Amino acid sequence: MAGGSGARPACCRLVSRPGSPGSEVPPASLTIRRAEARPAGGDEGARRAAQDRCSGGVPSAAWQHPFLNVFKHFRVDEWKRSSKEGDVAVVTDKVLKSAVYRIRGSVSASNYIQLPRTSTQSLGLTGRYLYVLFRPLPTKHFVIHLDVSTEDGQVIRVSFSNLFKEFKSSATWLQFPFVFETKTPRRDLAGVVPPNARWTCLQLDLRDILMFYLSRHYGHLKSIRLCASLLVRNLYTTDVCFDPAVTVTEARRAKLPVNPVPREMAFPVPKGESWHDHYIHVRFPSDGSKAPYEQVEKRRSPPETGRVSQCLPHPKVFGKPLQSSRSPMVQISSPILPCKVPSVPRLLPDVSLTYKHPEVSSVAASSIPGEHPSSWDETTDAHAVGGGRHVLANKSYGVPMALEDLGSCKLFLPDPVLRLKGVIGFGGHSTQWALWTKDGMAVVYPCHAVIIVLQVDTRQQRFFLGHTDKVSALALDGNDTLLASAQVQPPSMLRLWDFQTGGCLSLFRSPLHTICSLSFSGSGALLCGVGKDRHGRTVVVAWGTDQVGLGGEVAVLAKVHTDFDIQTFRIAFFDETRMASCGRGSVRLWRLRGGALRSCAVDLGEYCALELTDLAFAHALDGSWAPSGGILFVCSHSGHILEIDHQRMTVQHIRRLLPTQSPGVPLTEKQNFSLGSGIAISSISVSPATCAVGSEDGYLRLWPLDFSSVLLEADHDGPVSSVSFSPDGLRVLSTTTSGHLGFLDVPSREYTVLARSHMAPVLALSTEQNRGQMATVSLDHTVRIWDLTTLQQLYDFSSSEETPCAVAFHPTLPNFFCGFSSGAVRSFSLENSGVLVEHTRHRGAITSLVITPDGRFLFSSCSQGSLIQYNCAVSRCCVLRVAANMLCQDGRPNPNILAVSGDSCRLAFVGPSKCMVTVMESASLDKLLHVDISTLNLASNHLDWAVAVCFSPGDSGHLLVSTSSNKVVVLDAVSGHTIRKFSSVRSRACSSLALSEDARLLLAATGRTITVWDYPTQANPSCQVYIGHSEPVRVVAFTPDQQQVLSVGDAIFLWDVLATPESDQSEPGVPAVHEAGSSVGQLEDLASGASGLPRQQVPIPSQASPPPLSIHDRPLEGSAGTFSTSDEEGLCEENHDVSEAFLQAQAPTPPVLVEREASGAGDGPRETAKGSWASAVVHPSQTNEWSLRRVKTGLPTRPDSYRHFTARYKASTRVKSVSFPPIGREQLRLKTVVGYNGNGRANMVWRPNTGFFAYTCGRLVVVEDLHSGTQQHWLGHPQEISTLALNQDGQVLASASCCGGTAARCQIRIWDVPKGICQHLLSHHNTAVQALTFSPDDEFLVTLGDYADLTLALWSMATYELLSSTRFPEPVHGVAFNPWDANELICVGTSAITFWLLQHHGTDTSFQVHREPVPEELGASELTSLCYGASPLLYCGSSSGQVCVWDTGTGRCFLAWEADEGEIGVLLCSGSRLVSGSNTRRLRLWAVGVVPELRLKGSGARSSSVFMERELTLDGAVVSASFDSGMDMGVVGTTAGTLWYISWTEGTSTRLISGHRSKVNEVVFSPSESHCATCGEDGSVRVWSLASMELVIQFQVLNQSCLCLAWTPPSCGLPEQQQVVAGYSDGTLRVFSISRTAMELKMHPHRTALTAIAFSADGQTILSGDKDGLVAISRPCTGMTFRVLSDHRGAPISAIQSTSKEYGDLGVEGADLWLAASGDQRVSIWASDWLQDRCELLEWLSFPAPATSETLGLLPPSLAAFCPWDRAILVCVGLGAHEEVVFYSLRQKQVVQKTPLPFFAMSLSLSAGAQLMVVGFAECMLRLLDCVSGTAQDFEGHDDSVHLCRFTPSGRLLFTAAHSEILVWEVTSPELLLGT
Repeated sequence: MAGGSGARPACCRLVSRPGSPGSEVPPASLTIRRAEARPAGGDEGARRAAQDRCSGGVPSAAWQHPFLNVFKHFRVDEWKRSSKEGDVAVVTDKVLKSAVYRIRGSVSASNYIQLPRTSTQSLGLTGRYLYVLFRPLPTKHFVIHLDVSTEDGQVIRVSFSNLFKEFKSSATWLQFPFVFETKTPRRDLAGVVPPNARWTCLQLDLRDILMFYLSRHYGHLKSIRLCASLLVRNLYTTDVCFDPAVTVTEARRAKLPVNPVPREMAFPVPKGESWHDHYIHVRFPSDGSKAPYEQVEKRRSPPETGRVSQCLPHPKVFGKPLQSSRSPMVQISSPILPCKVPSVPRLLPDVSLTYKHPEVSSVAASSIPGEHPSSWDETTDAHAVGGGRHVLANKSYGVPMALEDLGSCKLFLPDPVLRLKGVIGFGGHSTQWALWTKDGMAVVYPCHAVIIVLQVDTRQQRFFLGHTDKVSALALDGNDTLLASAQVQPPSMLRLWDFQTGGCLSLFRSPLHTICSLSFSGSGALLCGVGKDRHGRTVVVAWGTDQVGLGGEVAVLAKVHTDFDIQTFRIAFFDETRMASCGRGSVRLWRLRGGALRSCAVDLGEYCALELTDLAFAHALDGSWAPSGGILFVCSHSGHILEIDHQRMTVQHIRRLLPTQSPGVPLTEKQNFSLGSGIAISSISVSPATCAVGSEDGYLRLWPLDFSSVLLEADHDGPVSSVSFSPDGLRVLSTTTSGHLGFLDVPSREYTVLARSHMAPVLALSTEQNRGQMATVSLDHTVRIWDLTTLQQLYDFSSSEETPCAVAFHPTLPNFFCGFSSGAVRSFSLENSGVLVEHTRHRGAITSLVITPDGRFLFSSCSQGSLIQYNCAVSRCCVLRVAANMLCQDGRPNPNILAVSGDSCRLAFVGPSKCMVTVMESASLDKLLHVDISTLNLASNHLDWAVAVCFSPGDSGHLLVSTSSNKVVVLDAVSGHTIRKFSSVRSRACSSLALSEDARLLLAATGRTITVWDYPTQANPSCQVYIGHSEPVRVVAFTPDQQQVLSVGDAIFLWDVLATPESDQSEPGVPAVHEAGSSVGQLEDLASGASGLPRQQVPIPSQASPPPLSIHDRPLEGSAGTFSTSDEEGLCEENHDVSEAFLQAQAPTPPVLVEREASGAGDGPRETAKGSWASAVVHPSQTNEWSLRRVKTGLPTRPDSYRHFTARYKASTRVKSVSFPPIGREQLRLKTVVGYNGNGRANMVWRPNTGFFAYTCGRLVVVEDLHSGTQQHWLGHPQEISTLALNQDGQVLASASCCGGTAARCQIRIWDVPKGICQHLLSHHNTAVQALTFSPDDEFLVTLGDYADLTLALWSMATYELLSSTRFPEPVHGVAFNPWDANELICVGTSAITFWLLQHHGTDTSFQVHREPVPEELGASELTSLCYGASPLLYCGSSSGQVCVWDTGTGRCFLAWEADEGEIGVLLCSGSRLVSGSNTRRLRLWAVGVVPELRLKGSGARSSSVFMERELTLDGAVVSASFDSGMDMGVVGTTAGTLWYISWTEGTSTRLISGHRSKVNEVVFSPSESHCATCGEDGSVRVWSLASMELVIQFQVLNQSCLCLAWTPPSCGLPEQQQVVAGYSDGTLRVFSISRTAMELKMHPHRTALTAIAFSADGQTILSGDKDGLVAISRPCTGMTFRVLSDHRGAPISAIQSTSKEYGDLGVEGADLWLAASGDQRVSIWASDWLQDRCELLEWLSFPAPATSETLGLLPPSLAAFCPWDRAILVCVGLGAHEEVVFYSLRQKQVVQKTPLPFFAMSLSLSAGAQLMVVGFAECMLRLLDCVSGTAQDFEGHDDSVHLCRFTPSGRLLFTAAHSEILVWEVTSPELLLGT
């Protein structure tokens, strides 16, 4: 087995998975390997047959023969018969040397070319094939929509896009993902177009697509829409199958029997080169995806197929046969594709898994047929679809369990039954983290999500379990007291562990998005972390951890953003306040002082460009912790080692390590990993006398500190990633990128390997009894043999060309068998480590190997469905039988699809279809039994299929089958009758099964967990669930001695079985003492109903039985409501949109409403009629469709639905108490709120009959009169408001805000609309309320929690009492009351629609529930919105853009149609009209008057009678809407923060409310105060009318942020002189003319972002400051920058202000006086005369750094301004160590006044009219200071930090901003009133 193939190039593939009802058609896909595409020869018969099949199609119109140039025929360039939208332009392509159309834009739906012009027209193109000549734009996405009409007039939408993640289909819609296969292991980049994308000829067989996926006959092509981002040359339709690689000239010259491409369709090919080297041909569907009638034809012509298969290069062409329940067949390859090798069908598994590892090329998995590297990632935030079953893959380990009658449920004894003993593996995310303990006797390292402490002498392991994703960084303090760890999942979660006990002391969320490095101080009181924020900037954070062990919390001491690269960051061992970091071109020394992190760069001189990789502080020569002369060693990737004196901050010595041989002579026989002439050093460690360096050439070298010669070196088989001296300096720990961990003993010069690891997911394992060995195969292309006793690796076999997929030990001989992705099966000898024999009879990848216990027969299966029997009784096994089409044709390796009985007589497998399980006689292969799994559960609405099979041991005659419905079915292996069933507590099918020899324990791999059942228990068998794996477990197995359990996936886990066969099962056993940390992550309580996990402690019986749970029970007296439980394991770090209150809740959760899956075999069919209601009150002893469960709630994954409200992230915190001014004496009155919160959901209400109009902005409810524009503001919510609801008579408004900050729970306020006051306050939900609805009679209010809360609450509006509360098992997206029956409401959610019936029993109220699944016609869609229509109709919108109609009387869905291309979030219906709004920004009006008539037709109703009347495109996703009763006019809100007035009659949309969608950075005013201008992060400059606050002008710059703004001063009084200058993030400034509404000038005076800008007093000069501290002086009249001041270099300019110099006694000359303030607490004041080019520094002020804000962890901004009533006074905030305002006199040169503030200021503004000053704070409040009287008043209203305050020039109005909210305040100061 030798490797030699290079890395494969990027590939693209087109994937589909048909889902037509009633048929079982496997996935189809098409893959193109671009760089390998080349013609291959083929015989004439095959080509002629292909041509004949391609030419036969639907007869087309004569004018379309032989082909039609679509763009030319419809004259696209004139845009009369076609239309374009957005950025569409004609450009010249350099490759094609012709004009093409470029379609680009960030939103595909807004940039497109459409043919024909309107949707009412039709192209009428009847050609069978559509050729699209296009090239995707690199790093972008594209969408192609085709509307195809069938022969019966049904319009089918067929879409292709790399935006799609999976194939989806319905009766009117097909969605195919276009996936680009690249070398990157990142799944999020799989859909992005690679940089080297080529021109592609996409050939679509429209006839076969409709027939194959929908069984419909193709009529004609109706319309085409090409959406951004792509280049398109042309479109062609034809009935001829062309070969695009062959021109007419070539075909004639070579007399090729093919259809050459016409000249105008051909791509230009350079002379002498191949077409396939420059272009790509994608044909879909390929011949492997033919319709069933064509598949039968292929079976009848095997000679033809055989000849074609010989032409295909092996093994580069691989595919997977299709399986059909109607006609199983064998498929080899496409007869028409011998010269188009890339276009080979390739199937994807039902659930996509991708292996992520940064150091192993993802091409490693490309050689497995049917598998792509990206298919090995667990898609946990996406929905996986398999066989029509809708599954939400959830990472949470909190497993729901029914509260069964525990008295009748026999529990495991002992409890737990498994205990983790050992883990084989190292790394996972990074291989650089391995730490010594203080005594040097143990090593700490991560293995994926597990942290392992390994004793180097005894090899014993203990574990820290709790992380839910791979560990990204580790740190251990100097006393072995605290261990810190971070995980990969952003935003990164950190854990602090008690290292001695293994308990988790603290779990907290870091302010970093990802953490790449951690460093502890020696005492453990300080922890530093380095990582990236969500914008990709480097951040350094310092935490105080000294109070953690004393019951305190981790505190953020300091946080700083940096622009330089940091590869390594370490705290000095001799001083906890000093640190050092290194990175690309930078060595910086840090210091923590005064609550701030400061750094200073070391001058590297000519070595400033080095790529520095690691650093180490030198020790004293006596080994003490004192610094050794202040020396810091830093290494680089180029081989340089720098010795730096960190006290003097100078470089003392620079050395470079070079290979001893000449560059032309290799250093060793192995591969050299270094680049360049120097040795690439990756890590360095220093002891008192020596220095250890690890390099990429695979060597660990020890040098003396003078680096005179090498003392020792150790050779590794891969690049060394880290080295570390033990505390005594006698051992050097080293790790490699190939997964090796070991240490070098310096005195003995011996190297010891501690751990080896697979570098990719493990696919299969096999154990050997005699030698105690285990074999594993992995995607890293290796086969490894391990010793089960020592867990050490004995052998490894590797291949670079093919991947091992299956393995099996021979039970008696010293050899094992291995199956590979190429189809080869090889036998290896353990005695000579060689290959004994090789068999290549399989044509697909080997999926499973199994050998009979007596060692006589070996069986192998492959992805093509063939089964081969071997005689393995001799050392050189031979093939006995080959049977085709026996097994399910699935390309994924699965060791459990084959199984042999314990007596070696029977063989069982999944096949010939996935719904069938077959049992055969193992010797003769005679069929004994067929079992159809799909018929075992007739009550299910989904097709069930087999996943894995397993025989029971001995002669019990049981066959165990795990099914896709998450059950394990026990069958009689002779009769096939069902004996019993086990239901999995996980929402995953069991991919692997194992039964112990004593038939007591049943193991199952369920996702990332292991489930263990008590197999002998017949009724309600108990189970235990074990966690630890970070990726799906692929195989579980018992060791040969049955004393241990093995589980493999991301790593290899070895578990001790504590329930031995000899133990007495009648008496409780004593649980064994757990290893440190095992009880934290492994075990949870079953008896308490927690999650199906084992108990941590022996349960203590209570004195009295608890009362039965009931979801209609009221809360107990004195209780505050219902909380969510949060425990150590429940805090899964996977969703970070949930508030902090959710993390801290400690009380029990409410009952959870879940569907029971009975463990016994008595599940009858469910009643589905509307009148059949199941009571929600279920006692533990009852058996019913519904049961009540309590779960430990972890942080759930956010659903893929925009309907759920997510509070915007805020760095600010509100104060609990604010001192408001006395009523009637306020000097500020809130006048106007500018903006609408597009982040809310249904947060706008409008009643046309009364004119009431209300919406939310932040935490304000704004009630506005649409006629006068006046506003009322209802303040009271502590957090951002999520939703609103108005009752039926319009007298009561309900508003809900999320929890967080000072609000421990969501707050629901009930407002009296006429009085405008809050009547009552409700509180129940824990995270956010996403929907409110009143009953038709206004007696009840229903509140629905979000995906994290999962709670529905019913309130009485008479008493405001909580009547009932119910918890859901899955997210619910919407709720609505029946308008005709106040006792009925309906919820729609992830997988079902739920009908609720309220029942009243005296004062008690309870629910009865009925649940209907999502119709199969909707595919994998979720129901996301709902509204009632005419009785009894209910309309529901789905996540895929479909609208389905339900008959609420029967509870059945009878009609569905495609209403949009995206998720429908808003539905409104009145009479015969329906309005739908979606996340595609479309608002559509539908005529649904015929739907009541269609209801009578039932399932035979057709949607063609429903038509769209009008369509409008808005500026964002639709989140709220309200219309009049006739649906003629309404108001609609979007995520862009805009409220639109909609008139369907006129077909227009008019802005009512508009604001910035992102942060507002500046507000400026015209001198006359007629207008104001704002700028924001969205790149817009908006000009508003100050009187009405209506938007007048908007200037938009794409892909930039506008950070600062200035208006021309009063000296420029003429209208034509009114200009606005704006500074942008790219360093440009733009001057806009207000009168001409145009940009007049663009300059680029800065290299970095502008942060401050101002006009001079005369308006002829512009002063601008940037992020680097440079101030540029420019003249707009010439467009020139004539001076740059660098005095503030190194800190961003935070403020620039210019005024006229009115005083002559300041000692300097000049007409202007201006200042600049920078972030380093410095202010400079200048006097200038720009006409004379004179600028003189007047004053330079430098203040001490303020104390770090505990709230933000950041320094406040440094702000300064001239006092408007005395220009010789400077007013400063944020300058100095205290919270205060400083008044500095330029005359006296000293501080003349200080005014204390409650907090550090974030913004400042002064008013000359009444000598007022306003200061904004991060605590969401502002303070108004009267500088005459010295009084202060505080005001609230904002939802975030008040970062901007601006008085108008007259001082009558005050503008304040917090993020995107703008509040306009009216100043009611007496001085201003007298002035008016």
